[in-house]
Amino acid sequence: MQFKHPELLYALLLLIIPIIVHLFQLRRFKKVEFTNVLFLKNITLQTRKSSQLKKWLTLLTRLLLLACAIIAFAQPYISKSSSYKTKSETVIYLDNSFSMQAKGSNGTLLNSAIQDIIEHIDENEKITFFTNNSYKPNTTVKAIKNELIQLSNSPNQITYDAALLKGKNAFSKDKSTLKNLVLISDFQQHNNVFNTATDSSIQLKLVQLKPVNNYNVAIDSAYISKANAENIELSVTIKNSGNPIDNLPVSLYNDDNLVAKSSISSTENDSVVFTLPFNQMFNGKLSIEDAGLTYDNTLFFNLDKSETIKVLSINEADDTFLKKIYTDDEFSYTSYKLNELDYNTISSQNLIVLNEIKNIPNSLTTALKAFTDDGRTLLIIPSSNSELSSYNQLFINYNISTFNTTTPEEKRITSIQFSHPLLTNVFDKKISNFQYPKTNKRYVFSGPSGASVLNFEDSTPFLSQNENLYTFTAALNEDNSNFKNSPLIVPVLYNIGKQSLKLSQLYYTIGKENKIDINTKLQQDDILKLGNENNASIPLQQTFTNKVELITNEYPEKAGIIPVMNKNEVLKQLSFNYNRTESNLYYHDLENIEGLNVTKSVASAINDIKSATNVNELWKWFVIFALAFLIIEMLILKYFK
Repeated sequence: MQFKHPELLYALLLLIIPIIVHLFQLRRFKKVEFTNVLFLKNITLQTRKSSQLKKWLTLLTRLLLLACAIIAFAQPYISKSSSYKTKSETVIYLDNSFSMQAKGSNGTLLNSAIQDIIEHIDENEKITFFTNNSYKPNTTVKAIKNELIQLSNSPNQITYDAALLKGKNAFSKDKSTLKNLVLISDFQQHNNVFNTATDSSIQLKLVQLKPVNNYNVAIDSAYISKANAENIELSVTIKNSGNPIDNLPVSLYNDDNLVAKSSISSTENDSVVFTLPFNQMFNGKLSIEDAGLTYDNTLFFNLDKSETIKVLSINEADDTFLKKIYTDDEFSYTSYKLNELDYNTISSQNLIVLNEIKNIPNSLTTALKAFTDDGRTLLIIPSSNSELSSYNQLFINYNISTFNTTTPEEKRITSIQFSHPLLTNVFDKKISNFQYPKTNKRYVFSGPSGASVLNFEDSTPFLSQNENLYTFTAALNEDNSNFKNSPLIVPVLYNIGKQSLKLSQLYYTIGKENKIDINTKLQQDDILKLGNENNASIPLQQTFTNKVELITNEYPEKAGIIPVMNKNEVLKQLSFNYNRTESNLYYHDLENIEGLNVTKSVASAINDIKSATNVNELWKWFVIFALAFLIIEMLILKYFK
């Protein structure tokens, strides 16, 4: 029990006064002589005993009456907080990611949490509320009630560490307030480590909402597994995290028209194949029916008429290996000898390869710089007998290091940067017993040359990238290197060609940075839009002579097929899908982590916060006790004989 005015309790010392008066009464008794002494003695004894008891009871009731009155004025109360005037701050994070679509005992986990927040938090209480895609500081449930009811799932989930940091920063700097941070989530397992370290001044409460079951079937991905002149085969991967399914229908739509239907017996990972016509526009949608999560039951994709990437090779060496890599089905390959080069063809290319030219003319240097400034890609393969001054003049134009020395010694190419975009998904795993290619003569840069793709055993670069300029430091002819016989040459050169024009993919993932090249020529001040006339947005974009590079990340917010428009003209259709990382319903076991305050419902967490700040005032009871003792004293004085 605590007191609002504890200084008034010093008045209890005054209770000693009636005690002293009672113990040291100055009243004197008169002696009266009487003949019948025995009879008089008995009457006196009886009267003295009853009188003393009555006085003690009266003293006790008066002391209790005064004590209760003094305590009532001190205003006693009971509270879990240490101060009567302590205020509380409450910050609530509600995870509205797709995994919260899982079914709980009272509907989806997200809807259950929203209902508990509306029912158990006082509608006028000040709170800070945020989700994965919204932030409402210093608000009330009454103010955001409609937004809570209409709250939808977000394709992007912030990490739990980010939620903790964001919640901590939402509190005021007042150190006297009770700070309660409530994280409401299913706490699904992701790659990041779950860390709950917070400031000791913050009371962290975790509300882990658990679904009724952990079963879910999802369309994981789709890809072209085979293609010929007439048809392509589209493989669709289905993931099942529950019990095996005997017959799962998979539907294929073109726009809104059902064109094919298949079924599979889904265990853990299975796939189904659809055959589609080659080189025709197809706005596809794959669909299944599943009672688990709903966001991953649909996958959008689209096929366009094939576009070829234009590759120009300027040669003073054999280019047979380039012709084998840049084939007609994906590339439009053109080859010129240096002395026969038509400069007018440069501006229409996507990739130019300098194939072992000994001396780069100044006119070509100027044309190549303008070519790369316009967003196109240049690949340099030097000659074993290159005139370094001409190469270095080209490098100076790009503000990169020059060739410093020529090293006529054999070196192996031993370092592969597996994380580089050219080699992403090329290898299933990092290779340690690889038969490394080698060179007999190489050039060494005088300083940093950009991002390394392949390195020699002494860590000097064999292939480096500086924006859209790729440079080998050794000739690739068979007399100087066996790199042409290495399995590395095909993925490296092929991906340089493919990335020189970022053709649209089957689909893109919302929440990741996507760079998409649109082959078009825009007039001055023209811009491209994503979406139709009624609902369109302007993505980040960079305009070049023959293309526009679009960059998307958070937009679009919803999965679907979205047109790319120039004014009222549809240039291309792009498909966007949600990330599938939340399809696996695996959760953190918070109950086995020491020091965490974990509850299974939002209601219990909110009630704990209320009980910690509620004040139970007791002064009324002490007033009642004081009146009761006053009545008891009056009854004693009147009726006690």
